[in-house]
Amino acid sequence: MRKHLIIAGLLVLSGIAVVMSGCSEAEEPLAPTYKTSIAKNETKASAFKSEFPNQYATYERNNESEIMTEYKGSIPFRKNDNVNPLPKGFKHSQPYLKNLWMGYPFMYEYNEARGHTYAVHDILAIDRINRYGEQAGLPATCWNCKTPKIPEWVAQYGDDKFWSLNFNDFRGKDKIDMKDESISCSYCHNPETMELQISSFPLAEALERQGKNWKEMSRNEMRSLVCGQCHVEYYFKEAKYGSNKKPVFPWDDGMDTEQMYEYYKRVGASTAEGFEGHFADWVHPVSNIPMLKAQHPEYETWSNGTHGAAGVACADCHMPYTRMEDGKKKTSNHQWTSPLKTPEGIDNACRQCHSDKTADYLRERVVYTQKKTFENLLSAQDMSVKAHEAVRLANEWDGAKHPQYKELMIQSKDLVRKGQFFWDMLSAENSIGFHNPSKALDTAQKSLEFSQQAIDLAMQATNYGIGPALAGDIKQIVPPILEWSREMQMDPAELAKHVWTRYLPLLPKTPQLWDLQDRLDQPAAPQAETAATPVASR
Repeated sequence: MRKHLIIAGLLVLSGIAVVMSGCSEAEEPLAPTYKTSIAKNETKASAFKSEFPNQYATYERNNESEIMTEYKGSIPFRKNDNVNPLPKGFKHSQPYLKNLWMGYPFMYEYNEARGHTYAVHDILAIDRINRYGEQAGLPATCWNCKTPKIPEWVAQYGDDKFWSLNFNDFRGKDKIDMKDESISCSYCHNPETMELQISSFPLAEALERQGKNWKEMSRNEMRSLVCGQCHVEYYFKEAKYGSNKKPVFPWDDGMDTEQMYEYYKRVGASTAEGFEGHFADWVHPVSNIPMLKAQHPEYETWSNGTHGAAGVACADCHMPYTRMEDGKKKTSNHQWTSPLKTPEGIDNACRQCHSDKTADYLRERVVYTQKKTFENLLSAQDMSVKAHEAVRLANEWDGAKHPQYKELMIQSKDLVRKGQFFWDMLSAENSIGFHNPSKALDTAQKSLEFSQQAIDLAMQATNYGIGPALAGDIKQIVPPILEWSREMQMDPAELAKHVWTRYLPLLPKTPQLWDLQDRLDQPAAPQAETAATPVASR
């Protein structure tokens, strides 16, 4: 009997071992291997068409610019315009963007992004880049996430020089093919072997500072890291810290918004009182606060969200396998877009894991999260505007002041800066909260708290003298600026129309110098006629 019990026990244990081995981490899938005929330094997407026709066919679908989801889409509507209907404006827009970014090029134009194939075209057309003079007003760094030509240009001009060169020096047809050298194959693949690669200097260096080497990372990690080359928060390095204007990912303390905010306190060259040594993208002219402009932190947001923590890669959702037109061939979809655009997108992406749910149910759950996030985002936006107005009024207050007026105002300004950065980290993130719902709502709540604290401190600094001027609806106190452009800033009458625009400098009256890649002060080269297309942001 004892012998039978021992045998039975061994069988149970062996069964448990089998079950546990079945639950262990799956073996790393092997990527297909290639030896192409493509040059290792190839930057044109069309060079990959003959050897990878199916992938290239799906890549061309990025030209689509007509399909919307509930909150976003491919139509380049103005992100601050909730007055006009599509394609000019859209119901889910943030009316205060031009107010909050006043004094920074983003105030001129900020649109919903189109597909990656438009990246070069749209940055050349947008009003953020100065088309009215030889100097673009922004450095060559702004090309970093628009084209795979960056390694070539860095090799040609040097890592210590390229980034701070004039953006406009690289916009001509002799420098870049607007259609064929947009974000494409060689940005993520080694052209000779098609292995995933990191061509982004700032990402490779950020990983290196963390003691990581991307060449040793798993394929599944790489299926997100290649997206993390651009879908991240970054800043332009100050000259005192190395290559001037070189892009840097602020990950040294961590990827959460609070950690990045603390990091920015020690990597800048600000001389403003209370902000010495802090990094600042610009100084807001209305409140006189050194500000931070967040970019598009999808990678950081996703990384510790539900899907990122579970090992679901960016490519699983945004590059799912799809059937080609013949219904037989299956390939990874290189149209990098939202699965919500079509029922097939949800089936190919979301329902691969959530097979017990319908496409309609899954779409409704995403939209529910986005609705809650967007409502909180708008509240944080309004409070940030009110905080700037409170500091503006307190800066100009000539009545009785608190004995610690200066100290209180420095604290207030820091909280305005922090509140707007938290708002912007949520606003610039392109999933409207879905990549990490709990983090999104927490970020919005903290933004509200910081901005309210800033208002309270500015009130205290003036012995609450500015209170009456802040009472009521902020949209009546500080109306949203719907229209603004470089050309409008050349007109004194336009500057005088809004209390905030009066703080901007008058720009010299100059004609437009650039139209996409053509100089308007010289005859344009003959070219095939193409339909006019709208412009989008980054």
